[in-house]
Amino acid sequence: MLRLCESFAAINGGLSTPNVAARPAAFSNRIRNDGRAARNAHDLFIGARYGDAVTSLFLPLLASTLAMTAIVALRYLATSGGFAWLTARVRPGLYAKLRPQIGRELRWSLWSAAIYGVPAGVVMWGWQERGWTMIYDGLADYPLWYLPLSLFVYLFAHDTWFYWTHRWMHRPKWFRIAHAVHHDSRPPTAWAAMSFHPIEALTGAVVIPALVFLVPIHVALLGLVLGIMTLMGVTNHMGWEMFPRWWTEGPLGRWTITASHHQRHHERYNCNYGLYFRFWDRVCGTDLGLGSFGAGRALKDRGA
Repeated sequence: MLRLCESFAAINGGLSTPNVAARPAAFSNRIRNDGRAARNAHDLFIGARYGDAVTSLFLPLLASTLAMTAIVALRYLATSGGFAWLTARVRPGLYAKLRPQIGRELRWSLWSAAIYGVPAGVVMWGWQERGWTMIYDGLADYPLWYLPLSLFVYLFAHDTWFYWTHRWMHRPKWFRIAHAVHHDSRPPTAWAAMSFHPIEALTGAVVIPALVFLVPIHVALLGLVLGIMTLMGVTNHMGWEMFPRWWTEGPLGRWTITASHHQRHHERYNCNYGLYFRFWDRVCGTDLGLGSFGAGRALKDRGA
């Protein structure tokens, strides 16, 4: 019996010795494998979340930006093209010798459309997807009397920004760097409305997008603001006055800007800096009245 027990113990001891030695290595390998699997799972999870973020954030934002760039460019082409066509009917030959200049105006304006489209696209995406802005679409959200007030606030704020940045652009350094591109149109045409150096385009592109974060406005009124901005930008540069004399030389004309007023700016450079209203020009002593539509062509003919 004793010999049998000794034999059993020897057999049992012989089997248990290698198992005890193998356990630490096997356990260590298992830990390494489990850690590697956990890291792989984590990387896959982070990658999936990053991919979802790109899909849900970046792609819609990019699509909104491209869409708004296309809208701004088409709006410019349609409005400037329409008034250029009208000019050919109302003032035949006015742009006859200006084809190289018009080509430059088109190129600079389409670059400007891309710059204007970026903040506009961000605003539209933020409004629709995140509710970031103060744009509203319900007529009952604010009193009806607020509609015309908000329109005036936007136009006056835009005009204020334009006046002071425009004066800044006429400082010698910045005129040479940026604003000279716009004044290279002599005389300006309907295609010159957005003919800006990228620096100047950037100063104009941010003001309305900034306002929608500060001042509530109905989406229809925002469209009207953009329409007025486009219309005045084109008609103020087309080289002739479309508003009747009772407007330009009457009470309305004393406070609003039309092509006759802006023409004086392109003749003299140091006056008439406003966009919609003559308020800041009058307050700051930079309003020099109405211009003459023959002066710009005379400068061009002399090669000035």
